[in-house]
Amino acid sequence: MKSITLLRKLLGIAALAAPLLAGASQAQTLVVGGKNFTEQQILAELTTQLLEKHGITVQKRDGMGSTVLRTAQENGQVDVYWEYTGTSLITYNKIQDRLSAEDTYQKVKTLDAAKGLVWLNPSKANSTYALAMNRDQAQQLGIATISDLARVMGQGTKLTFGSNAEFYARADGFKPLSKAYGLDFPRDAIKRMDTGLTYTALKNRQIDIALVFATDGRIPAFDFVVLQDDQRFFPSYALTPVVRQAVLDANPQVAEWLNKLSHTLDDATMARLNASVDVDKQAIQQVAHDYLASNNLI
Repeated sequence: MKSITLLRKLLGIAALAAPLLAGASQAQTLVVGGKNFTEQQILAELTTQLLEKHGITVQKRDGMGSTVLRTAQENGQVDVYWEYTGTSLITYNKIQDRLSAEDTYQKVKTLDAAKGLVWLNPSKANSTYALAMNRDQAQQLGIATISDLARVMGQGTKLTFGSNAEFYARADGFKPLSKAYGLDFPRDAIKRMDTGLTYTALKNRQIDIALVFATDGRIPAFDFVVLQDDQRFFPSYALTPVVRQAVLDANPQVAEWLNKLSHTLDDATMARLNASVDVDKQAIQQVAHDYLASNNLI
């Protein structure tokens, strides 16, 4: 009889403990998100391997559009991904003020905290938009800045511009850039294409100017020159891990791990990692593993 009573007690304890154990398991399963271009895919893989090294079960969901990814995080469907300060400031929070890099970070950190999102330490990688040209053509035309570009075009030189559709249509994109610098591209001189194709089109001389990301590894690999944004039109796009507050409450150590990774990243590092994939055609998983290992992060 005592044995039966003891067994019932043990079964009762096990039944009570089961939900708690299940909850602990769920707390240790995180969804890592990423956007639909190389840099973001690398960052998603870096984050996945880093968290898995520390015993976290990860579901990776990259290849998403910016707005879809942000909405998924706000809804709790994505726990962590790397965002750009300028994107949150302008696209998600609708702030049009021109702020310094530090003020941009502090502003989005405060605004997004109200939405349950925590901006961890920003990296030194500023993946801002930029305009690039083939170096020889830029030198031949005497173009080093975007103001130089506007001047040369104003003198009658016809040049074509390759841009992705998002930047062309954005409220903070092509039209305000053109207004700020006095750029006057005829409609037929604007070629809209996927982001990755702008680099190939510029390399193959199918366009004269391309919209690029400043940390893209194809810029040095293809010997492009980035035109100086002398009017400081483009905001800071500091690459930063963003995590849901609820996740950090359950897993506070995640902030420490991601901050260590963020500390290692700068423009040159991201350009090198991007080039490893886009130019050297290495597998993203291997590039991420080698980088984490070389920095003693795994």
